[in-house]
Amino acid sequence: MKACVFTLGCKMNEVESASLMSGLEELGYQTTDIPEYADVYLINTCAVTAEAEKKSRQAIARLRKFNQTAPVIVFGCAAEHSKSDFEARDGVLFVFGAQAKDRVLAQFKAGLSARVDHLHCSDEIFCELPDPKRIKTRAFVRIQDGCNHFCSYCIIPYLRGRTRSRSSESILAEARSCGAKEIVLTGIDISSYRSGGDGLGGLLKKLGALDLRVRLGSVEAGLITREFLRQAKEAGNVAPHFHLSLQSGSNAVLKAMNRNYTREEYLEKCALVYEYFPDAAVTTDIIVGFPSETEADFIESLSIIGSAKFAHVHCFPYSPRKGTVAYRMKDLPAEVKRERMGRILKVAGDAEETYLARFAGRTLTALFEEDGGYTENYIRVYSEGAREGELARVRLVKRERDGFFAERIEV
Repeated sequence: MKACVFTLGCKMNEVESASLMSGLEELGYQTTDIPEYADVYLINTCAVTAEAEKKSRQAIARLRKFNQTAPVIVFGCAAEHSKSDFEARDGVLFVFGAQAKDRVLAQFKAGLSARVDHLHCSDEIFCELPDPKRIKTRAFVRIQDGCNHFCSYCIIPYLRGRTRSRSSESILAEARSCGAKEIVLTGIDISSYRSGGDGLGGLLKKLGALDLRVRLGSVEAGLITREFLRQAKEAGNVAPHFHLSLQSGSNAVLKAMNRNYTREEYLEKCALVYEYFPDAAVTTDIIVGFPSETEADFIESLSIIGSAKFAHVHCFPYSPRKGTVAYRMKDLPAEVKRERMGRILKVAGDAEETYLARFAGRTLTALFEEDGGYTENYIRVYSEGAREGELARVRLVKRERDGFFAERIEV
């Protein structure tokens, strides 16, 4: 029997799908994540935007074209948000929400003829799943789920539930056995991680005993303190790459977004990162055209890119999401968003070039994948003869595509 697990949305969804694929293989299924003929289809849905939820619904018909008699199991955030809509779709056998992913494997274990109603996961208990099926050199390790922030534009806390953390013992066991040379700590809000007396910094110190590189997923500005950075530095294997979520450079917009920091506080956090990790790549997200954003507010977002010395900025236009506080606010015209996107992409591109220029001729360590690799500070590199899975010292020779051509240094 063949199961196709199709995933939409975030890295957390990808990791959870890989876990379910691992569990299905233990039950004797052949698995694939490529849309193709299968005996059963599982769709891990996304609801971060209305468009993502629409694509989640469309995935049902798209997959059933390969086998019109195969049952479909739908789960994840969009399934949590619009359960009845998915249940009404042709071919859908079961619908499980974002907080019931453990039910998917339980259902397969019990058989697909009768519904499993027991629930182990909740918005208070971290949902343990099998270790993910490893399909890449870099391993993504779930350490946390849920969110307590309730940003005014975001629906995820309503779907994923409150923050809860995986035990450090379970994380360490997966990290030891995954076979990867780099792990990425993944969650919805890993800044809120807590297990026993350990916060995220304490977890990093424990992971420092392992012979692998540790990379952080997205973190919040409030996490960045001298104590945390000291713990990260002392761990010895934490990559100097901090994706520090921003969303806007304007204090007025940050307040309307319910982001609990100011522009000035955010810049102080960036400066603190550079104090402990001088070569760090600080990357971020910026939403363009939030409903209350004026031209003056937007200029503040433009100017903070240079002030923060970002290595990369992911910019995207605001998209209204029903069910959020911001949905009740008057949206800006589409042409205003388009014009501002064009301007901010230019500034973000210039900042990235400035950051990359610092490393021309430098020697760093790169982990190579199928097509190129990434240095510790997440600079993309390409090198002739590099093997997938190789961790090598490289000299950055010249700019190429989205990074550098690099010479491998024999050691």
